Amino acid sequence: MTEIPRFDLDRRTLLCGAALTSGAALLGGSLGASPVSAATEPGTETGVQAAPQLYWRGAWNARPPSGAIQVLPHAPSYIIVHHTATANSTDYTLDHALNLSKSIQNHHMDSNGWIDTGQQLTISRGGYLMEGRDHTPESIAAGRHVVGAHVANNNSTCIGIENEGTYMTQGPPQALTDSLVGTLAWLCGAYGLNPSAVLGHRDFNATACPGDVLYAMLPELRNRVAQTMLAHDIPIAEAVAHGEDGPTYPPVPDDEPEREFHHGPARGPDDISR
Repeated sequence: MTEIPRFDLDRRTLLCGAALTSGAALLGGSLGASPVSAATEPGTETGVQAAPQLYWRGAWNARPPSGAIQVLPHAPSYIIVHHTATANSTDYTLDHALNLSKSIQNHHMDSNGWIDTGQQLTISRGGYLMEGRDHTPESIAAGRHVVGAHVANNNSTCIGIENEGTYMTQGPPQALTDSLVGTLAWLCGAYGLNPSAVLGHRDFNATACPGDVLYAMLPELRNRVAQTMLAHDIPIAEAVAHGEDGPTYPPVPDDEPEREFHHGPARGPDDISR
């Protein structure tokens, strides 16, 4: 059986590519065919052990972006929890997860007209974590932010995680929830964020996303994230009061595609990428 390439974040961190320079960087193309090697010195990998395995774009045969990917030279302020607003599949296999990422990219590029997948990360109902928008893992490792298209008018300050399924009346499977907690702990550690920075799509836009049930779970998830960070000796930053980069509830742009299941707006007129 051919081994599917992935970033194994339990054992190593990612090397920031030379293309990431000071200031906002514009990156084209996809990552290479092999995982990026370790970038930290021995004893400096605090928090890496808490991160789940990440299946990179090569694993799901991603198309190259149709335009340059924008990377900002600073961390995002918020981590946004979404649901994909798709069926609650009972196929929890890796093959299903990889096909999900491929179908999301096709929809975002072909139907929405975006340059790539809108969100930075995706978690399947089987708990598999996958890279979404190109250049996300190495940017996280460098403390930088890949600009996506998932929360209108706030894409420059928010990194997004799409969780497979629709969670208006039922909750996600345990495998997804556990993977989400590990992913959030990893991101909070990498970006120096307090778990209070974990918010739902509806905190920023007029939308039902990430579903009533998953949204109601956010306080519990934040507590679990904090416990996970403490268990892995990941420093927990103090909560920060946000001002101008906080929720804006922008109107849905005129050209925003209509979305089933109230998934909400993903881009606004103030966004700098698509």
